[in-house]
Amino acid sequence: MVSGLTFEVRAGNALAIRGPNGSGKTTLLRTIAGYLHPAAGRIEIKGGREDHYYHYFGHSNGVKPRLSVIENVNFWQRYYSGESDSEAAEAALEAFGLLNLSSFSAGELSQGQARRLGLARLLAAYRPIWLLDEPSVSLDGASTRLLESAIASHLSTGGIAIFATHLDLALTEAGILELVVPGMSL
Repeated sequence: MVSGLTFEVRAGNALAIRGPNGSGKTTLLRTIAGYLHPAAGRIEIKGGREDHYYHYFGHSNGVKPRLSVIENVNFWQRYYSGESDSEAAEAALEAFGLLNLSSFSAGELSQGQARRLGLARLLAAYRPIWLLDEPSVSLDGASTRLLESAIASHLSTGGIAIFATHLDLALTEAGILELVVPGMSL
């Protein structure tokens, strides 16, 4: 259970949520997303609380192995906006180094490639708030830099990124919220 938190993240800013396993990082992200209800207190998103305000990217990549790489991105575009945009889908794949694999079956991808494909949906359909749970899992150094670049670009357009991580991302302006488990020393 996470308790006693107060924080604010403004447009153009990021917040890194850190802490040991079991400290509540995922619970906090799911609560912000509206998947869980807070036991006490409130989550307030100025300007509204509708689903179209955020992307939630959890532990699962959300990749459909029978679809091609580009069909996966098109699926998420239709899910988020009701339509497909080939140009935006290709740009999202290019940003994560996957354009050359667009016709491949997603089931043929490595873990790192599948993770990047899942992350590509962040760019394929715009949402101002990104809630990311351990987004760099399965990514090598070069792929992590692609993720950092995507987040930095999102922030530069007034977006917000809140992410749980065990690894530091090169986002120098990100605030840090450190969660602890009572009775556990860091």
